[in-house]
Amino acid sequence: MTGKATPIALENDPLEPYFIAPGWRVGDLVFLSGQASIGEDGSIVGEGDFDAQLAQTFANIERVLTAAGSDLSKVVKVVIYMTDMTHFPKIVEARKRYFVSPYPADTTLEVKGLALPELMVEIEVTATV
Repeated sequence: MTGKATPIALENDPLEPYFIAPGWRVGDLVFLSGQASIGEDGSIVGEGDFDAQLAQTFANIERVLTAAGSDLSKVVKVVIYMTDMTHFPKIVEARKRYFVSPYPADTTLEVKGLALPELMVEIEVTATV
């Protein structure tokens, strides 16, 4: 793989206070930082509501992918971190809703906690441009 590495810039970037890039474009690949249910203003969206957090997380993923010149149909790999694996069936439904066949490679993990205690899910993706 050859190509220049360029950080993905967002207006009203909720990750900026944490000194985290939303993602990087390297050649024809895009690597996103883990996206969670954080609104553009930095607030937690859907505290205590897994479905609302999952929807906001995917909205954030779409926003960063768009800024990088990509979209959900070009995602090749996802890593999903959840604090409660009982929500796994909702992850399966989300994959069907947000991705298209051939579906991306996937790793799903249950973790003790995420960066902010209110977060229930975080997803990082790799996509093509």
